[in-house]
Amino acid sequence: MKNKIPFLLLLLCIACGEKKTDTKMVEAKTTNKVKLMTLNPGHFHAALVHKTMYPQVDSTIYLFAPNGPEVQDFLTKINSYNSREKLPTAWKVEKHLGNDYLKKMIADKPGNVMIVAGKNSKKIDYVLEAVKAGLNVYADKPLVINPDGFKKLQQAFEIAEKNGVLIYDIMTERFESTTLMQKTFSDLPEIFGELIDGTPDEPAIIKESVHHFFKYVSGQPLVRPAWFFDVNEEGEGIVDVTTHLVDLVQWEAFPNQVIDTNNIEMVKAKRWPTVLTTDEFQKVTGLDSYPDYLKKDIKDDNLNIFCNGEMVYKINGKHAKVSVIWNYQAPEGTGDTHYSIMRGTKSDLIIKQGEEEGYKPTLYITPKQQQGFEGLLNKAIEGKIATQFSGTTMKKMNDGSYKINIPDSFKIGHEAHFGQVTENYLKYLEAGELPEWEVPNMISKYYTTTKAYELAKKK
Repeated sequence: MKNKIPFLLLLLCIACGEKKTDTKMVEAKTTNKVKLMTLNPGHFHAALVHKTMYPQVDSTIYLFAPNGPEVQDFLTKINSYNSREKLPTAWKVEKHLGNDYLKKMIADKPGNVMIVAGKNSKKIDYVLEAVKAGLNVYADKPLVINPDGFKKLQQAFEIAEKNGVLIYDIMTERFESTTLMQKTFSDLPEIFGELIDGTPDEPAIIKESVHHFFKYVSGQPLVRPAWFFDVNEEGEGIVDVTTHLVDLVQWEAFPNQVIDTNNIEMVKAKRWPTVLTTDEFQKVTGLDSYPDYLKKDIKDDNLNIFCNGEMVYKINGKHAKVSVIWNYQAPEGTGDTHYSIMRGTKSDLIIKQGEEEGYKPTLYITPKQQQGFEGLLNKAIEGKIATQFSGTTMKKMNDGSYKINIPDSFKIGHEAHFGQVTENYLKYLEAGELPEWEVPNMISKYYTTTKAYELAKKK
């Protein structure tokens, strides 16, 4: 692969134990660092990638974007990471601000990885241009928001393979500790058994999430750009946040398996709006009025956003349900929430995040038969679970289920997951390839979301 990062020369230098510095060796080490180019960072996730630094990544961020409040917000966040007291970063930013930002990035190519997080309507076109130019892509979800975009995505993967570069979307939820624990238990046949087939009314696996427009990021109130509320730019909810949930269905139910689009069948799908008042819109955007492009969604002076969606589908013969809901603001002391269940032949693995759990994701295991189960669960926690989540304990609840207590040290928060995903991606860059299932499963993931969109729009 053209962008593979050779560290062999450096490793040989360390092994030789010489104290003198070899100029050629230092030059090779510097030259072969990953160099990141950030394109049009319209979403705060672009900055979160840089909340930490990585030894194999050059400290210069090459920024290509139109001038405006969104890029200024990105720069403000980078500066806050550089100036914080605890573990400050040391990013330097080389800026090219202007309307020719994409053309300029492709022409100059000062880096070898394009980071993109912003308007979802343009994202797949950015991805296509990047891989045509021989650049690796590291992109916030979703890569596509409609069937036309999906066709372009298929083309982009073909070009990426031909040019020896990687396309990777940022799936932070794979690193959330409760979800990781659910996945780990689902792989223990003595505890979980096997995933049942389920039905449309009682699917084998369910993923539901509730999100909020007004929230705090890096300690500051999040200001969202007005286009975020335009489904033509951001995409409807059924193709946006659901990307994470569909990914988790595949990743948990069929780990390390290639999933073919022919084995996905959409059963039903629906969409509905969240209504924001004028005051709520002003608070979350800082704007005094609705821009013209949102007037198509105004009813009685309120903004109607089709950001909610639900789909039920079959994947490899198993029924799955995915749904997302957006509210304006979470109640005091709460935040975005997640619910999930995996139904097995021996137990159900349930993640709840309600008032009883202090609005923190918590895993419960409900056995189908009590006799002997507690002993098996204890053995699993002392064995495989301890190797991955040392210090985990359990508590039997009054309803016969078992609450799994994961040590706080594993609960690092959503923002920190960006660093974990990035470290994973850097390993893939060094290896020159993704796991064999990643690309076909990315294709199947976006096939699922865009098929749900098509079906929901028909109603």
